Amino acid sequence: METANTLSIDDLIQKIDAALDNIRPYLRTDGGDVKILEITDDMVVKLELMGACGSCPMSTMTLKAGVEEAIRKSVPQIKSVEAINITHPDDPNAKLPDNLL
Repeated sequence: METANTLSIDDLIQKIDAALDNIRPYLRTDGGDVKILEITDDMVVKLELMGACGSCPMSTMTLKAGVEEAIRKSVPQIKSVEAINITHPDDPNAKLPDNLL
């Protein structure tokens, strides 16, 4: 079995991108996407939620229930997933995608 020590950062990014490709169609349906920014030394993936995902009040749930689950299922070496731009549900600038209104 592969371990974090035997996979290069490029290999990890490739595996994470493949996992994200499985959920991107759902994100894109709502006008969003996700981009990998970095993988830290302690195996934390830092992401940017893009498009509608960046301003959606549901972004915390999307990150935890969708994105993080997909990544950790496919790449068990990853300890956690963080987004640099999570929108909190009570943010006055948060807005749902048009197809959810």
